[in-house]
Amino acid sequence: MSSAPLSSTPPGIRLGPLDLIADGKARNFVIEMKAGRFHGFVVRRGGAVHGYIDRCAHMALPLAQQLDQYLTDDGAFIECSWHGALYEIDSGRCVGGPCVGRSLTRWPVRVEDGTIVTA
Repeated sequence: MSSAPLSSTPPGIRLGPLDLIADGKARNFVIEMKAGRFHGFVVRRGGAVHGYIDRCAHMALPLAQQLDQYLTDDGAFIECSWHGALYEIDSGRCVGGPCVGRSLTRWPVRVEDGTIVTA
């Protein structure tokens, strides 16, 4: 099995119940597949979820230096803990820091019958 990070997952992977992620928080997911390992995270806002590959648009590093710490203290933005890039939660677009105008890569996820699944 390769250890190279993957950039996508197949649809239909059940990640867990919606309440696995507290409203206004984020959670890291690492998925092992035959082709390698996928690193992503999901942000929950009410009943909606937004998924992204765990890679900063600035330097291609994982965003969080501490597990599940993807958001600013007030929960308004996704924040890269390395260089302070700020991203909009709903679009992934960088609005502050060294990569303004770039975007995080989306990881398609949705809520289906109360469960977060890959789309």
